[in-house]
Formats: sequence, structure tokens, C-alpha cells
Amino acid sequence: MPSSAVSVLLVDDSLIALTILSRMLSTSPDIQVVGKARSGREALELIPRLQPAVICTDLHMPDMDGLELTKEIMARFPRPILVVSAAVHPEDIHNVFSLLEAGAIDVLPKPRGGLAADEQRVIQELVSKIKIISGVVALTRRPKLLPGLAKSEAGPSSAPVLPRPRIVAIGASTGGPQALRTILAQLPIDFPAPILCVQHISDGFLGGLVEWLANQCAMPVKIAQSGEQPLPGTVYFPQEGTHLEIDKSGRLVCSHTAPVDGHRPAVTATFRSVADYCGEAAIGILLTGMGSDGAHGMQEIFEAGGITIAQNEETSVVFGMPKQAIALGAVKYVLPVQKIAFMLPELLVAGRRG
Repeated sequence: MPSSAVSVLLVDDSLIALTILSRMLSTSPDIQVVGKARSGREALELIPRLQPAVICTDLHMPDMDGLELTKEIMARFPRPILVVSAAVHPEDIHNVFSLLEAGAIDVLPKPRGGLAADEQRVIQELVSKIKIISGVVALTRRPKLLPGLAKSEAGPSSAPVLPRPRIVAIGASTGGPQALRTILAQLPIDFPAPILCVQHISDGFLGGLVEWLANQCAMPVKIAQSGEQPLPGTVYFPQEGTHLEIDKSGRLVCSHTAPVDGHRPAVTATFRSVADYCGEAAIGILLTGMGSDGAHGMQEIFEAGGITIAQNEETSVVFGMPKQAIALGAVKYVLPVQKIAFMLPELLVAGRRG
């Protein structure tokens, strides 16, 4: 095995599925299947010996299913987990987000016709996801929520007094659902500003994400409707396949304009509109994600005088989007994800004093 190859343990009770997955991954010189397990318990026995970098598991298996296996792995041998299953399609929202909550990094639906259906597309997506999550180390240990900002870290008390931010905008991609839950679940129901969120997610899963977050949060979480006035203490997501923007009158717009940097919804489109509308009274937050979406939008908020926050590398699944914004000099605060929620109310209180 090349020293740079990603070692993978496959877990599935179907011998056919294990064979097909192994064959698919053998097409990539950057991935090496180091073991196969027919059950969750067998996988737990193999992990200490094989030390795989990534584990791919099915969900429905006898004796120990993928959800229980994920919980055991995260407790005993923390490492990135990709769930590949026929039970993680959009209609299986409970399964999908239960797995993410338990510590799985991502999920990949098996094709309806089995793994052999549309094989080239599945191979490309499977290999891509494994490569993306293979470097995840710190987040898989799921740091505990902290009681507040450490005194040694810069916080709102050392920041200039700014106008009260009228809108908080958050963007995320890979690893985003878990990061969003960490932040939003800690905010109070009387949070004094609307929150606009953009999450890159596979088609058909947005409704499930919103429902899952709504069950985790005190604040209402909803799909935005064009023309509505965003309310304080409410979290808005774009309609699927649209940009979420705010117009000059302060109303939400779900736009079908061209993708930005290949994305629709694009974080940059949302950040840009918030910068135009709020100026220095905006807060932009860029979370874990691959690529650079949101970096230039963050720069526009920063240049307008708004507050910009990036998730730090240690708690990011993929430190792509935040890193790009930091490289542009567009970030005022770089924080662990669990501290961002504590910082937001303090910033808003400081803004009201201004």
C-alpha cells in the first residue's frame, strides 16, 4: 500500500456489497481496503489491529447496526466514519441525522438499483468523500461544550463597540450539520436577531436538516419564503436550489440566479446581500467546509465594517472555507465551534450598548 494511501475498513453484512465496494475502491490508487467485516462486533475487533483511517459502514445489520457501531467507535476508537446504506435516502431523515449526531462525518445513499447501478458516479462520489474525511482527527473526538470564552482569548469585551447587528449569516459545507447544531442549539429563544443559514447538502436532504435542527433548537428553524420579513430569534434556510438573499427593503429573497463559484445556494451570495443591507451591523460566520465558498462574501462583510467569525481548524471537519477567508484577511475572530454560540449574545449585547 502506498504510504499516502487512505486505509479503509468496510463493514456490511452483505458479502455482495462488500465485494462491490472493495472493487470500486480498488480503482483509486489513493485508497486501500485493509479489512472487511460482516458485523459491527467483528469491526470493533478489527479496528485496534488494522488501525484504518476511515470506516465505511452499512446502517441496517443484525446484532449491532450502523448507528450503535458508530457510537461504539466514537467512544472507543474515534475516527472518521462514512455510512454507505440504502437507508440514508432523503425519506430516511431520522436515520441520516441520528448518524450525524452520533459522530458519523457523512452519509452516502446506495443507488436504488444496488451498488452496481450508475457505478461510475457512485465510485467518484465514494472515493471523493473518503478522501475528504480521511484527514479528520480532532472533531471526531467531539469536544465537550465549554462554559464560555477563555479569558486569554479575544472576545467582545476587547472589541470596539459596534452598532447592534441586525442579521447573523452562517455558511457551512462538509461537517456543517453537526457544527450548526452545536451553535444553534445553545442560542436562546429570545435571540435578538434573525439568522440566515446556508448549508451545502445533497438534493432532497434540506427538509430533513431543517426538521432535525428544529427539534434540537429553542428557536424556530424554517425554510425561507421570498418576500417575508426575517424575524429576530428565527433561523432561515434557503429553498432547495436557490440563493438566500435579503433585498434593500429588508425582505428575504430565494433567488434562482446563476450559481456562485459553482454553488446554489452559495454562502457568498448570502453574505454579500447581508453586507449590502446591514453594512457594519452584520455578523458573518463561516464554518467547516471544503472549497472556498463564503470567503469572498465574508470579505465583503469585513470591508463593510461587520463582524466576521471563522471556525478554527481544530474543530473543522474540513478547514477549507474558513481557511480561505482567513487567507483573505477577512476574519476578525477564529474560534472553536462550541465557543461561537457563547460569543454571539455578547456581541449583540455590546451592539445594543452602542
